[in-house]
Amino acid sequence: MIQTSTPIWNKRWTFIMATTGAAVGLGNIWKFPYIAGENGGGAFVLVYLLCILLLGIPIMIAEVMLGRRARENPIHAMIVNARDAGASKFWALLGVLGVVCGIMILMYYSVVAGWALEYFSQSVQSDYIGKQPQEISAGFGVLANDNERQLLWHSVFLLITGLIVGLGVTRGIGTAVDNLMPLLFILLLILLGYSIRNGSFDEAFGFMFNADFSKLTGESVLIAMGHAFFTLSLGMGTVMVYGAYMPQESSIPSAVVMVAFLDTLIALIAGMIIFPLVFASGLQPGSGPGLLFETLPIAFGGMWNGAIFGSAFFFLVAIAALSSSIS
Repeated sequence: MIQTSTPIWNKRWTFIMATTGAAVGLGNIWKFPYIAGENGGGAFVLVYLLCILLLGIPIMIAEVMLGRRARENPIHAMIVNARDAGASKFWALLGVLGVVCGIMILMYYSVVAGWALEYFSQSVQSDYIGKQPQEISAGFGVLANDNERQLLWHSVFLLITGLIVGLGVTRGIGTAVDNLMPLLFILLLILLGYSIRNGSFDEAFGFMFNADFSKLTGESVLIAMGHAFFTLSLGMGTVMVYGAYMPQESSIPSAVVMVAFLDTLIALIAGMIIFPLVFASGLQPGSGPGLLFETLPIAFGGMWNGAIFGSAFFFLVAIAALSSSIS
């Protein structure tokens, strides 16, 4: 191991929470459940798990190893490891590309997170409760055309992100994930209980988990592979950075397997929160911003204690976005 002055997290659990926070994001909530249901349900989930096991976990282990060995940022880590291996210094370009990729992702994450904060505010004030579906759905279009309101929430989210990152990886990000991730798990369980009680749980379970191999195509396999890479934050430098702060005595394979397990579990739970409510409201399942900011407000707007649980849900979305953005 190369000796540096890089501080190290005292707990293996902090590494797991930070890396899980980087992995868990909007894709777990608005993308994975839908693509699973549309591409064969349980058959797609099986292929996805194989992609995680055979591709995602080995690559993630390699990234953590590179980071922990060098105890440096992604660019310098690639320089150090390439130099020690007698390889070309141009391997550093991979670190540069990872950093650029992370910045580009933050550009849209911060906008969507701002929308989540706006809808959290609306839920707290019961703005969409009791309104007609058309009016609720149109509300998102109004927000998308309101530049001042978008800029306000976008700025609030970036300010929170900047304050956490400004404190550093150990004092800022480490402390944040130690608190945010348990809160995220608690909110998931509360919302899952609400969805089981008030939603069409059996219909949603069938949509996501009944195996239909006739829908499984070559394109489905590529979708599963792509999502496995994206959801584990592979190739973006984040995993390498967190590897640099991982305690030397901690087992890399066991920690990475735990991260992959938690990330997948959260995605599956998110689907079983969202789609029972969607089906119970007689709405069509979907993905992306339309699912979060049009379909779900309609569902919460007509349900028991919709304002309370709608607030909890959009706070959950904001936490998921924040845990990824600070990474």
